[in-house]
Amino acid sequence: MIAAVPAPLLVTDPADPRVADFRNLKAGDRPAGTPRGELGPVIVEGVPAVERLLASPYRVRAVFGVPGRVAALDLPDDVPAFEADKWVLSEVIGFRLTRGVLASADRRPPADLGALLAGPDPAAPRRLAVLEALNDAENLGSIARSAVALGIDGLLLDPRCADPLYRRSVRVSMGHVLTLPFAVLPEWPEGLDRLHEAGYLTVALTPAPDAVDLTEVDARANPRTAVLLGAEGPGLTPEAQRAARVRARIPMRAGVDSLGVAAAAAIAFATLR
Repeated sequence: MIAAVPAPLLVTDPADPRVADFRNLKAGDRPAGTPRGELGPVIVEGVPAVERLLASPYRVRAVFGVPGRVAALDLPDDVPAFEADKWVLSEVIGFRLTRGVLASADRRPPADLGALLAGPDPAAPRRLAVLEALNDAENLGSIARSAVALGIDGLLLDPRCADPLYRRSVRVSMGHVLTLPFAVLPEWPEGLDRLHEAGYLTVALTPAPDAVDLTEVDARANPRTAVLLGAEGPGLTPEAQRAARVRARIPMRAGVDSLGVAAAAAIAFATLR
């Protein structure tokens, strides 16, 4: 006989301490009361993203949503589940949630850099995305979603990048960022030599006319490739471009000087599969 899953607990008071993880999220990606300088739990929105969280290595702390949405999830019986009407939910989190359900999870530390570069099999083909000063969490989430869809094995971030586990990044990635290992490259751009030593061809994306056509980069001849992407607007710094082995541009119609970084990332990931 299969044991019944406990029904979600009803929350009627927006000040209920049991849903503190979700309080006043509009003010930032940390719940109210989180000490300055500390990152709060990972916050995930929407049924598909919460389902990906449940399948990920992240430990789920709590789930909170409107009636019906929480009950629709296949939750382990050790995950606290709470429900409230949409007005109480909105008052707790600070905005109207159209996705109907949220979850919180403990953060995990970044992956070990050496392990991420090597991968499970140091001899196997491998693709990485390397991000410089990408400080927009939504762009980061979009890049993570494309990375998972198009065969990227991990993210490398320079020290100025946004947190890939911010709520907005997780939301835009539809939870896929939770399945993508990431590490920080502390020395930038000198740390790119770590990739070269591990056998990666580093490809810096730039719209510069003297860059090679991206389609000329032979992915089969370079089974380990890392695509470098800069922030929206300024793009990669000259220092990062010089440190890369190849500078490549996406061919575009005359009169268009560049693409948004998330779109450029998806094209590069697909081209270099």
